[in-house]
Amino acid sequence: MIKTSSLFALLFLSTLLFAQEDSTATGPWTASGVTGLNVSQIAFSNWSQGGENSLTWTIYGDFDFVYTKNPWVFSNELKVAYGRTKLGDQEVRINDNEFYNESVLTYELGWAVSPFVSNTIVTVIDKGYDYEQTPKVEIARFFDPGYITQSFGFTYHKKEIFKTRLGIAFQETFTSQNTKYTDDPETVEIEDFKFETGIESVSETKLNIDSNVLLKSKLRLFGRFEEIDVWDVRWDNSLVASINDYMNVNLGVLVIYEKAQSIKTQVKQTLQLGITYKLF
Repeated sequence: MIKTSSLFALLFLSTLLFAQEDSTATGPWTASGVTGLNVSQIAFSNWSQGGENSLTWTIYGDFDFVYTKNPWVFSNELKVAYGRTKLGDQEVRINDNEFYNESVLTYELGWAVSPFVSNTIVTVIDKGYDYEQTPKVEIARFFDPGYITQSFGFTYHKKEIFKTRLGIAFQETFTSQNTKYTDDPETVEIEDFKFETGIESVSETKLNIDSNVLLKSKLRLFGRFEEIDVWDVRWDNSLVASINDYMNVNLGVLVIYEKAQSIKTQVKQTLQLGITYKLF
């Protein structure tokens, strides 16, 4: 008989991560990607020092596809992450749940800046819950809410390590059951769709700090014209350090502020040890 008690720190004692990072070019297309599976497990039997049986797994993918044919540049980014945790007798809980897709079409004029149009889709993959409430309360599901943002303006990306863009943006928010993200409390009707216009700024950098250390950072800001003093923030950071040809360490920090979601800043931090392998 397996006996359990409360030592939550042991949850992450055992971690195994399989990851892949590679790039390939076929004609005008260039593709690069990282995929990974993170598994953490610990179990006790007749253990007198205390502990809690646990199993955690997370899968993720981060891909870039770029089409270049002068004067056009078509960049696509896809990030997905999904994971679950089972701790003791508690029900299985979601620990990661994200879908992010961005496409940017740029027309190179040979100027310091170039015009662009973009489209971004953000949502979750599965149902998400607030586990601090009893019983748990659903707060999100696939495309509930779902965010689609189109923007146009000018972009600067003459430097390999840095690029930024600024433009007029149109943001649509879709819901079905979780209407708190779209409903206007000043009206009697419950709205399941919200359309907003404003200014969007996106800046990102990829910097090789050392021969085996890569820093990636992307900051997205969105300010509505009707409330220009309040901005949505999404700041995604990752630091990847290669230990050798087969292993790396990945530290990720995602910071989000969106008033419609929470008046408090949201932070997600991940630390993963990786064993690399080549898929293509």
